[in-house]
Amino acid sequence: MGHGQQETVTTSLADAVGDGIDASLAPVDAELARRYPGDPGTRQPVHTVYVPADAFDAGTVRSWGDRALAALDEHAPDAASLARVLGLPAELAGPVHERVRAKLAREPVEDLRIDFEDGYGAHTDAEEDHAAARAARLVHAAYGDGTAAPYTGIRIKCLEAPVRRRAVRTLDIFLSGLMDAGGLPDGLVLTLPKVTYTEQVTAMVRLAEEFEKARGLEHGRIGFEIQIETSQSILAADGTATVSRMIGAADGRATGLHYGTFDYSACVGVSAAHQSSDHPAADHAKAVMQVAAAGTGVRVSDGSTNVLPVGPAEQVHEAWRLHYGLTRRALARAYYQGWDMHPGHLPTRYAAVYAFYREGLAPAAARLAAYVAKTGGAVLDEPATARALSGHLLRGLDCGALDDDEVTRLTGLSRTDLESFARPGGAGAGAPER
Repeated sequence: MGHGQQETVTTSLADAVGDGIDASLAPVDAELARRYPGDPGTRQPVHTVYVPADAFDAGTVRSWGDRALAALDEHAPDAASLARVLGLPAELAGPVHERVRAKLAREPVEDLRIDFEDGYGAHTDAEEDHAAARAARLVHAAYGDGTAAPYTGIRIKCLEAPVRRRAVRTLDIFLSGLMDAGGLPDGLVLTLPKVTYTEQVTAMVRLAEEFEKARGLEHGRIGFEIQIETSQSILAADGTATVSRMIGAADGRATGLHYGTFDYSACVGVSAAHQSSDHPAADHAKAVMQVAAAGTGVRVSDGSTNVLPVGPAEQVHEAWRLHYGLTRRALARAYYQGWDMHPGHLPTRYAAVYAFYREGLAPAAARLAAYVAKTGGAVLDEPATARALSGHLLRGLDCGALDDDEVTRLTGLSRTDLESFARPGGAGAGAPER
């Protein structure tokens, strides 16, 4: 048959067969769309900073940035010294050091959590009432004058019986204070800790619903993170994955799953000397979280290290190397967010993040450009990988590791193009699978 001749196409099935299959799978289609909408496409912060509610004030974000800059100036004042401490390649050291300094001056904290739980300690009800009202006032003012972190909120106490009413009251006071001041900010984040049963997630949903009704907010306006700190939140008594049920019980309100390094490690019996985010018990918990959250739009966050970069230079450098290594390890495992507990962690948080995205820029851009042009290359990529490549570049842009003009120059794509490829069913999905 010649190259230009038409093929004879025959079929054997009636249209009714396809119609019947469509009808039989319609409930599955709807369930897939409901449970697995894909990533929301919004910015995910690279970290969450925890500050006790009684220590939080209007200058907290700027203070953390200034203290981080001071630590950088003292212990790694230039690119060469940072490279020596962290083992950065020479070609990365300059851009990374420059961008870290700029980030600490411009936006030192991406996500701030005002802590009313473990970090807050014991206070009277009157003191916590005052702290919650004060937090609302300061958060509203910070968003108003542009000094707020892009994402800000509170971690309440858990919903276990001894502190449940206190948790409800603190949440009510904080949210009510924001509403009285003008409304809930777009970057508001709430964290529910020490969840063990799905019913506690259901109770949090009810709290959100009741507040929305009381203040005339649209249904679903209030979301929350679920903190994974107990073995029961990973594996239920019947052997099923509790964390998956929790995402379902949140009814679309869950925004994140945050791993609590030390509570979880203690819960499964890891001795204090070995409690770390790279312990096998931590890897197992986060892997279950990751699989449960995949496709749901719920983001996963790693925990923290309790080794602080304080003291003499050698001790600071050792703590920095540990934090840098743990952050890079988490990024490679697709945990794009973690906790920072001290201003001295900020230099290595951003150094690790920036090195990760800048190392990946040229190969990711080349693969994506080849995919778009359908020219092929050394790696045979598929639509799902094109989404991952676009997501990598977008994350780098969001945190300041990459610039729009350099990404466009290397890929030929605008940010809008990247966002289209990164969406489930976006531009990349239409390309033929090879």
